Amino acid sequence: MVMRIDCKGMYYRILNKIIRDAINEGETEFILDNVNGQRYIGNGINNDVKITINGVPGNDLAMFMNGSYITVNANAQDGVSNTMNAGEIIIHGNAGDVVGYGMRGGKLYIKGDVGYRTGIHMKEYKKKVPLIIVGGTAGDFFGEYMAGGIMILLGLDKNEDTPIVGDCIGTGMHGGVIYVRGEIEEHTLGKEVSVFNLDKKDEKILNKYLKEYCDYFGFDFDELMSKPFIKLLPISSRPYGNLYAY
Repeated sequence: MVMRIDCKGMYYRILNKIIRDAINEGETEFILDNVNGQRYIGNGINNDVKITINGVPGNDLAMFMNGSYITVNANAQDGVSNTMNAGEIIIHGNAGDVVGYGMRGGKLYIKGDVGYRTGIHMKEYKKKVPLIIVGGTAGDFFGEYMAGGIMILLGLDKNEDTPIVGDCIGTGMHGGVIYVRGEIEEHTLGKEVSVFNLDKKDEKILNKYLKEYCDYFGFDFDELMSKPFIKLLPISSRPYGNLYAY
């Protein structure tokens, strides 16, 4: 049985309490209609539930989430998957700034663009490897202080004059990997990262996750892979070691 909630004009605390109470009573699937900026949806949920959001959720969607499945049939605001541990989020639009902050596990698939500081402080936790795929473009500080995980930036449907990503890519990065479909200007890179060619392991990773991505959003996989990717890796595991320690 699916629980359907009309969220029009509903205060975010009331909405989140309704969801938590229903989960405690055994509910496993929700459809949220007329969502308009309600914050913290899906925060800290440990149960295996499915939430479909029709509308634009507010900040910190799925913060500290531990395994649920969320679909957003619109844009999302800032802080999606903040410190998320597990689960899957599918966004059929754009997302705001600071997406995937401190993300420690799970998957985040975004059809459109993202703002600034996507993947900041993203890290791997035990055997969990977080994943973010962005279909459009990204702002400055993409992968800032990244310590682990996988980020893929596709640049689909962008104008020729629009850069795929802003400046300071991977600033402070000391773990994980960033894949970019296409070329980027060297001056946009943080000094902690360099560009590398793909190997067989990289191709396996891209094939696996991008097939899932194409299935969700209806893209053609072969067409997506027809343009070459580059790989960004940190050149030091302790980029600020000499500044902060002796």
